[in-house]
Amino acid sequence: MKVLNGLGAVPADWPASAVSIGKFDGVHAGHRAVIGELKAHATREGLAAVVVTFDRHPLALLNPAKCPAELVSVQQKLDLLGETGIDATLVLAFDTALSSLPPEDFVRGILVDTLHARHVMVGRDFRFGARGAGDADLLTELGHRYGFDVRLIDDVMPHGERRVSSTWIRELLSAGDVRAATRLLGHTPGVRGVVVHGAARGRELGFPTANLSPEAEGLIPADGVYAGWLTDNGERYPAAISIGNNPTFDGVPQKQVEAYVLDQDIDLYDHVVEVAFVEHIRGMVAFTGIEPLIRQMQDDVVKTRAILNLPLG
Repeated sequence: MKVLNGLGAVPADWPASAVSIGKFDGVHAGHRAVIGELKAHATREGLAAVVVTFDRHPLALLNPAKCPAELVSVQQKLDLLGETGIDATLVLAFDTALSSLPPEDFVRGILVDTLHARHVMVGRDFRFGARGAGDADLLTELGHRYGFDVRLIDDVMPHGERRVSSTWIRELLSAGDVRAATRLLGHTPGVRGVVVHGAARGRELGFPTANLSPEAEGLIPADGVYAGWLTDNGERYPAAISIGNNPTFDGVPQKQVEAYVLDQDIDLYDHVVEVAFVEHIRGMVAFTGIEPLIRQMQDDVVKTRAILNLPLG
């Protein structure tokens, strides 16, 4: 997949395209339904399959107080989009200039003059242009004028009641329900970050952990202990993962992500790793001493093995 950072990165001879536009936060099952339609049209008609997205949530500029936490970073989003098999992603800086474009200028400048769109696929709630003035009806009208057709993709509703959305997935992650979030995402939720030095308490207890930098990318689930995976340079390892401030000890920062890799003793310091959350095991507990904590950590490892279908160590 080609990554095109801004309109200036699109070659002048860019081919005719099938295009979808949106935030694509999380690249969840709803987004994947749109991308599936996009690829089908592109394949049938020999078009380039292109996703247009943004470098931030529009509310980060328009109304920061109401801007939700994003499920993934821009790079995580690009990696997920790359896995779908599309030809290119155009990343637009959502700045004052872009947010001020009238709807027709947005369509003409991006879809028509730059990407040579023949088909455009969007969700039914799609809005575009200054103050969100453009909607699906206007996009369809402009398509007739400029020579592309518009297909509205129905919502994905796995339970027949509520559509898959980034909002719903945030709610699940904030409750620690990573298994349900996985079903809506179509992939395991995770974070990416640099492994940094911690207080080494885990090593002293016999459970050395990889501590992620506080600047880790991706939305961190609720505090607690999880079964999951740590991936380092393409190598995936089973892990028991702790999120929180570790109430047994004083002075531990909030929302610390620590992963204990099972059956391995590897040096991960300064490595950029991915930590994926498969299932919530328990909430955070303040223990009365070291021995109860060690017994609980041993039990966490046993449960992690069971969840990940691993043999007992």
